[in-house]
Amino acid sequence: MQYWLFKTEPDAFSIDDLTARPNQTEHWDGIRNYQARNFLRDQVKQGDKVFIYHSSCKEVGIAGLAEVVKEAYPDHTQFDPESHYYDPKSSPENPRWVMVDVKFIEKFPCVLALKKIKTMPEISEVGLVKKGHRLSIMPVNEQEFSALLAASR
Repeated sequence: MQYWLFKTEPDAFSIDDLTARPNQTEHWDGIRNYQARNFLRDQVKQGDKVFIYHSSCKEVGIAGLAEVVKEAYPDHTQFDPESHYYDPKSSPENPRWVMVDVKFIEKFPCVLALKKIKTMPEISEVGLVKKGHRLSIMPVNEQEFSALLAASR
């Protein structure tokens, strides 16, 4: 099993939105960065645990936990000209973008703030605390996952 952090803007999709979906499951679409896409396509696997991270909002930080329940498949929004995520260079025969399905596990009592995460001495490798790392999908090693999970509860 691997561990991940998926960023989302809660105005667009939040941990509460995930809990409100049928079976508390939703596809994670709209990834349009090649490195993040490669993580989704090549490394994110069913059963992996995912921190849901709220960004670009008042309370920036880790809001909850989900699990990958379906591995990478073509992101349908790339084919829809009405979608914000439309990609005219992509086709059903040669899709460029993928998505995975995630299922809600837990909403934390409060958001584990980025400010707090940056003060945790055991957190040094996750992209959140490194300069220049702005990926919306990023790996989290097992030790950091455990520390972040404990601090979230």
